Amino acid sequence: QVQLVESGGGSVQAGGSLKLACAASGYFFSRCTLAWYRQAPGKERELVSSNSRYGATYYADSVKGRFTISQDNAKNMLYLQMNSLETGDTAMYYCAAHLCLGSTTTYWGQGTQVTVSS
Repeated sequence: QVQLVESGGGSVQAGGSLKLACAASGYFFSRCTLAWYRQAPGKERELVSSNSRYGATYYADSVKGRFTISQDNAKNMLYLQMNSLETGDTAMYYCAAHLCLGSTTTYWGQGTQVTVSS
């Protein structure tokens, strides 16, 4: 069964840190690009960061230098370390697997809420 389950969201003051975790089926790690997306109320879902299966890493300009994506293939875990959080980072964060070999499907987790207060 292919699945993605996020954890680690919560409420934090501006300037604080959170680390999101995503438990993912092993199927994804060798076949897909793994990514973190976020969606704030009234806004479209946006790509925050990704790790391709070739090792290429992407960060949105808004999070460069503050967020770090990492993965532990032995544990089938994807992480997003978020530092220097800003109120603009408030959103539902989703773990995703896409650009998978032999598939056009994007797989999504259920999301974890991050709220940053001033």
